[in-house]
Amino acid sequence: MSRRWLLLLCLLLPLSALADVQASLDRDSVHLGETVTLNLRIDGSTSASTPDLSALDNDFEVLGTSTSSSLSIVNGRQSAQWMIGVALRPKHVGDLPIPALTVAGSQTRPLVLHVSPPDPSAGTDNRKDVFIEVSANPQRVYVGQQLLYTVRLFYDINLNNGSLPDPHADGVDLRKLGADDNYDADRNGRRYHVIERRYALIPQRAGTVTIPSIEFQGEAIDPGNPNDPGSFFGSGGLFGNASPVSADSPPLAIEVQAAPADWGSTAWLPARALTLKLEGVPSDGKATVGQPLNLHMSIDATGMPADALPELTLPAIDGATVYPDPSTDTTHDDGQWLDGHRERSFAVFPQRAGTLTIPAVSLSWFDVQTGQKRVATLPAQVLAVAGAANGAAATSAPAVPLASNASPAIAGSVTATPAASAPAASWLPWRGIALGSFGLWLLSVVAFVWWRKRTPSSAPKAAPDSSRALRQAFMEAARGNDRSAQARHLLAWARSERPGLRNLGQLSDALASDVQRAAIERLQQQQYAGASDRTPDDLAAVFAQGFLWRDESGHGGKDSPLPPLYPFKLD
Repeated sequence: MSRRWLLLLCLLLPLSALADVQASLDRDSVHLGETVTLNLRIDGSTSASTPDLSALDNDFEVLGTSTSSSLSIVNGRQSAQWMIGVALRPKHVGDLPIPALTVAGSQTRPLVLHVSPPDPSAGTDNRKDVFIEVSANPQRVYVGQQLLYTVRLFYDINLNNGSLPDPHADGVDLRKLGADDNYDADRNGRRYHVIERRYALIPQRAGTVTIPSIEFQGEAIDPGNPNDPGSFFGSGGLFGNASPVSADSPPLAIEVQAAPADWGSTAWLPARALTLKLEGVPSDGKATVGQPLNLHMSIDATGMPADALPELTLPAIDGATVYPDPSTDTTHDDGQWLDGHRERSFAVFPQRAGTLTIPAVSLSWFDVQTGQKRVATLPAQVLAVAGAANGAAATSAPAVPLASNASPAIAGSVTATPAASAPAASWLPWRGIALGSFGLWLLSVVAFVWWRKRTPSSAPKAAPDSSRALRQAFMEAARGNDRSAQARHLLAWARSERPGLRNLGQLSDALASDVQRAAIERLQQQQYAGASDRTPDDLAAVFAQGFLWRDESGHGGKDSPLPPLYPFKLD
């Protein structure tokens, strides 16, 4: 029994070692009166408890927390991530420290938030109900360098709907970053709700690039007199009197520099950080003739998309044949900066006994944070190659184990030329081994297909389980007072049955029950229109029997013009 527990402990230890905790702020500098989000990211885990936040009490007011998780599989590699968001409001001006926090058994690195006095430049905006601010960081960049373009919509009215288009500019590659942030901010004594959106802008040419103005258009609602018996919210109907509102952002000019004249002929790579890795080299420094070395090369760059990274190749390897796999590209972002990732695998077949050298690989890139040229280098690797197991010295890579479309003739790789005098008999053992391996593989495929046909699939059970879990989450939220949480969980549950639904308006249109539609309207009114009624509908009872759909084929309804512009309340 003790051996079993020891084995279980050994299996669990590598899983815990995969967890990597990082802390970051959605903004490094704010004005007093604004809120900021502290993001705690745990890589390699799908759950973690919220840490003790009492160390923040001296300098911050903790407004709330939220959690999310993600699980992805790329090229057979599984990666999990757990996010904890903490909404903070600074209590005073200065450089406020955020100490190291213990999360999932690890400590985060300390952070510093710069808090400046309330923004005096926005003094004219405090007379407006709705206005837009835009900013770029930095405002002077190089061609191909990402800048962070931020759009903030300020409003101090009840919005029924609205539209805020994405910015655009000629000669600029634009990509939206992350989800919208929702927080409150003061402007000369007036408190506004703020919707913040961030974009990655990558200029494609040198010169002055102007980001044109963007216009917000929406509807403001006046609740009127809630005591008027003639209407639910005054004479304007359910949502009171509606009137159009609009706001324009100022255009913003960006100075774009060309690459330095002395850069040379190598690829121009302006990045905030760049790493180059080569994995799969035997740790004992040994290889065998005819046995492939499966090498995996990858490049990661912060501030660049994957499609802007160079193709990965191996240099010429004397005494070996190289067969590359296709490259795989992915681009992620942390809400501020793009993270481009490119990877490629190589099968390297040693052709003769002795010493095999994998030459060094270097890649020049430009550090936009320091303005200096840097070089990422993979050192040369020297391997001792033993002869083939049967004692015969192979002179070329076996052809059968490779894909039919594989070709060693690629840039940066070398094909060893077989010796013309090699005896034909040296191929006989390889043919037998290859044919035997192929037969075993074919037999295993047939057996697997037969087993799959006879084994009932459990996949259909996943959807009901997921729907039940989402229904239970809504029922728990319905017993509380958090209207935003109730709306999110209700929509998530509905999407498990009708994936095409985008918002509560579409959900209401898809329902046949007047009671359920009225409950949704009431929930929206309480969440967005500032209702003062503290006796909400019994949502758990209204939806206890599930959704009463109009039909089985569609969800109906119109798209909401502004799904992301409703305030998001942290749990």
